[in-house]
Amino acid sequence: MKKFICLAIALVLALGAMAGCASKAPASTGPKVIKVGIVNNPPSESGYREANVKDFESVFTAANGYEVQTYYSLKNDEQLNAAKQFITGKVDYLLISAAATDGWDSVLQDAKNAGIKVFLFDRMLNTSADLYEAAVVSDMAKEGETAVSWLKAQNLGTYKVIHIQGAMGSDAQIGRTGALDAEFASGAMTKITQQTATWDEATAKQIVEAVINSGEDFNVIYAENDGMAKGAVSALDEAGITHGVGKDVVVMGFDCNRWALRELLAGNWNYDGQCSPFQAKVISDMIKSLESGGSIAQKKVISEEKGFDATTITQADIDTYGLGE
Repeated sequence: MKKFICLAIALVLALGAMAGCASKAPASTGPKVIKVGIVNNPPSESGYREANVKDFESVFTAANGYEVQTYYSLKNDEQLNAAKQFITGKVDYLLISAAATDGWDSVLQDAKNAGIKVFLFDRMLNTSADLYEAAVVSDMAKEGETAVSWLKAQNLGTYKVIHIQGAMGSDAQIGRTGALDAEFASGAMTKITQQTATWDEATAKQIVEAVINSGEDFNVIYAENDGMAKGAVSALDEAGITHGVGKDVVVMGFDCNRWALRELLAGNWNYDGQCSPFQAKVISDMIKSLESGGSIAQKKVISEEKGFDATTITQADIDTYGLGE
């Protein structure tokens, strides 16, 4: 009997020890949290950028498995410093929409050395392709070529152009300027003025007001985003100068904000070039592929875009392609 009791006690102690071991087993850690640093232009830059920021905020979330840090600036040096901090903080991925195309080689090399994968979005950089994983961007040069081809097809006879540029050195400015500069250089179009408003509506208005006050004749406003086109039109309205379909001045913008496309539909503007802000899901899908051991099929993904003419645009176009409210 005593031997039996000893065996029973030993069994109980053994089971207790097993239970204790089980309770100390490591819990499942769950899926990896992917650390992402995003360097972008601020949403206040334009309606386009607001839509772009919202797109990334909706995709790169904790619910989708991301831990995200974001930095916004229109200044390239500030963006570079933010990118360096993200690298020091050991993010897994660095996503960049740069304020300027140059000056990024050293930072991108540092990211590569640290094992951080870089994705470009919205805008390209002047850098070696081996310093970034992939780019999901607009073809800014094609946007400019499409717009200038449309303008030439209007057969105005003479082209006296007020050219309002975006932030100098940005991919969008360089691309949207290139085709028009070629027309100026060939003598096919006359450059009345060419100035940067750095995407700002009020500055664009001031540029047009200065031309109006000079008394110089013009019949085209080529503004490199919708906000600047809006500022230019405000100056025309205050001076009593007509604009739009069949009027004194042809008005051209870019980005396809919904309110701008309504101006086309009303015949107050003539042309708006599309620039798609929706790159986040494409990049997220690429990241998830890499995380699961897959690869990226396409190094450079170009967003499909078009230009809209006031004489052919429809409400359905606005509903489908318009940005914002």
